[in-house]
Amino acid sequence: MKVDGGLTGDMSRVGESARALDAAGFDGASTAETAHDPFFPLLVAAQNSEKIELITSIAVAFSRSPMTLAGIGHDLNAVSQGRFVLGLGSQIRAHITKRFSMPWSRPAARMREYILALHAIWDNWYTGKPLDFRGEFYTHTLMTPMFTPTDTAFGAPKIFLAAVGPLMTQVAGEVADGIIIHPFTTEKYMREVTLPAIEKGLRKNGRSRDQFEISYPGFIVTGETEESFEMSRQAICKQIAFYGSTPAYAPVLALHGWGALQPELNVLSKQGQWDEMGTLITDEILAEFAIVAEPDQCIGQFKQRYAGLVDRTSVGIPARSPEHRAELLAQLRA
Repeated sequence: MKVDGGLTGDMSRVGESARALDAAGFDGASTAETAHDPFFPLLVAAQNSEKIELITSIAVAFSRSPMTLAGIGHDLNAVSQGRFVLGLGSQIRAHITKRFSMPWSRPAARMREYILALHAIWDNWYTGKPLDFRGEFYTHTLMTPMFTPTDTAFGAPKIFLAAVGPLMTQVAGEVADGIIIHPFTTEKYMREVTLPAIEKGLRKNGRSRDQFEISYPGFIVTGETEESFEMSRQAICKQIAFYGSTPAYAPVLALHGWGALQPELNVLSKQGQWDEMGTLITDEILAEFAIVAEPDQCIGQFKQRYAGLVDRTSVGIPARSPEHRAELLAQLRA
């Protein structure tokens, strides 16, 4: 199992963070598009590392044109000498339309076309194939030598797609190189919904499972003391409740018979009752979404639950020291 670490968003410390992850033996370093741009830190990380893959987990696709992301993806893959992974996500309607002021419609179909458009642009740059992409959502038919990169030795980056629902998951299996499974996913949902949808997408494009990577971060609740354990439990419960308030994620709860919880969480989220939301996550629910264990048992339980299902993870390693972290990292990768 590959193990990825989070890269700090503090630009003054990115180089140090990347060097540490590289030296510690992590397989990848990831950024997220939250309060900071996901791409700038990876440019610095590329210049301060040698081995680790550099991953956006995730960058919001629908806030940008495919041409914009094609250029960013090319540049980061070239400067990192083929180590960049473009992790994409759709976000939800409210953020795309109200935060980014961009169009939203049929997200799975739009994402499928978006990734195909990226490949059409890259095919033009790397193989000279004429650019003539005409889709329902995106059209790209113009490319001149002035706008064509010449540093093409490392080709196109891999694309990972974040997904929860079966339609988006199938799109990942069909047109992406891997999937970033949302942490708001249980083992049951993964086995009964996610994996069948991936297989359906792979078959549609004539590919096999060994040509595709599954990345899953996962939640861990642990602590060295009762106080730290309780703080960890409360934090993860709040995070699960936050995700559970999103209507798009309701099927995960429904699969377990907890469908009535989603609208209740949604109402509380609109009232800003974040602490109250966390109290609705019972121990039963928590145990399905998270590994709840003593620090030295977390890695073993994570592997017991997800070995054979997941190819890579960014699960938090509850390490007491750099040496302990190296030991736990080796256990995860074994």
